[in-house]
Amino acid sequence: MESVSSGADRSGILSRQQQGAKRERQARQLLQTSGLRFVAANVRYRTGEIDLIMRDRQVWVFVEVRYRRDARFGGAAASVTRSKQQKLLRAAALWLSSRGQSFDTADCRFDVVAITGEQVEWLPNAFTAE
Repeated sequence: MESVSSGADRSGILSRQQQGAKRERQARQLLQTSGLRFVAANVRYRTGEIDLIMRDRQVWVFVEVRYRRDARFGGAAASVTRSKQQKLLRAAALWLSSRGQSFDTADCRFDVVAITGEQVEWLPNAFTAE
C-alpha cells in the first residue's frame, strides 16, 4: 500500500497557522517599533478573535492582521470585510467588558496591518465602532 503524505513535512513551506503566526509577529514588531505597547495576542471569543491588542498611550488599539500572497483578489486590506469588522467589534466589546469598560468609557481604535506579499501597510483607525 502506498503511503500518503500528511503535508506535515513540506520543507520551506509554512502552514496557514505558521504563516499567520509569522505575520502577527511581524505586525507586532512594526507596532512596537512605532511606540505602541503590546498587551495581548490571539484573544478568542465565540463571536470573533482579536489578533493583537496594543496600547497607544491611553488608547486601546485592537488590531486585525491580514496577509495575502498577492493582490490578485484585492490584497490584504480589501479582505477586511464589514462582517470581519463586526466580529472584531463584538470581541473587543467583550474584552473591554471583562475589564469593566465599554466603547463609551474607554478610548479605543481599530487598526489593520495588511500584508500583501512583502508589502506591509499599517492602517490606523481603519474602521470605527459606529
